[in-house]
Amino acid sequence: MTRFHNAIAIFCLALTASTGQAFVVRPNHQQQSLARSHSNVVLHMNLFDRFTRVAKSNLNNILKNLEDPEKIMTQALEDMQNDLVKIRQSYAEITATQRRLMKQKEQCDAMANDWYQRAQLALQKGNEELAKEALTRRQQQIDEATNLQAQIDAQASAIDKLYEGMQMLEKRILESKSKKDQMVARARTAQSTQKVNDMMSGISGKTSMDAFTRMEEKVEALEAAAEVSAEMGSINGNMLPGSAASSVEAQFKALEAASEVDAELAKLKGLLGSSSSASSSSSTTSAAKNAEIDDELEKMKKEAGL
Repeated sequence: MTRFHNAIAIFCLALTASTGQAFVVRPNHQQQSLARSHSNVVLHMNLFDRFTRVAKSNLNNILKNLEDPEKIMTQALEDMQNDLVKIRQSYAEITATQRRLMKQKEQCDAMANDWYQRAQLALQKGNEELAKEALTRRQQQIDEATNLQAQIDAQASAIDKLYEGMQMLEKRILESKSKKDQMVARARTAQSTQKVNDMMSGISGKTSMDAFTRMEEKVEALEAAAEVSAEMGSINGNMLPGSAASSVEAQFKALEAASEVDAELAKLKGLLGSSSSASSSSSTTSAAKNAEIDDELEKMKKEAGL
């Protein structure tokens, strides 16, 4: 289909060149309807792509929020705190039941002791039937106290295990709180580092730093173009007829600069000449002093008979 369209375009250009008139291909009704349907399909596809990108972005944000270490650890601590509250409530209820059973057992023991004393009193009065009934009541209280003691012993073991679990959970909560602060700090540091790395490596495509770099290159290109334009302007200005005055002025400036250089050179030569004359006079004076010293030395030798 693409080759066919290209052939039609070439034919139209050739016909236009030969006739001098533009050749316009007017599409028929079917072609217009096909073009409109094609544009509608493209529009729908673009809308669908945009919707897909938005949905993926929202889904990624939801997943990131769900996988946020800080939120997960906070929720875990809240769950442990709720479990600790429930364990404490259970421990309080079982402990209250234990104390109630112990009180009932004490009452049974006291009543059994009372019935035993009544049985003794009945025997002393010679009433064996009444003493037997009192001993029967005493045995009932003893049996009840035995059952209560069994329940107390069973619950005591459960209370000990519950207390150990409660202490262990409290210790774990304290450790988790201290670890949470460290893990949250590490997670935030890792997330910040990842954002910086993504921005620097350009994983997300054309970033703001890319745009900044492009603008910087554009400014440098504009500056270079301005410099070239200025240089071209100066060259063109020198080539104009009216530039003779500026050329003459430049020649005079060069002559003035040369005169200043010659004057400075003469000044330096004068300084060098004066320093050399001073050096020669100084050497002459030094030689005279040395001769006087030699004469004085010879005189001392003669006086000493050397």
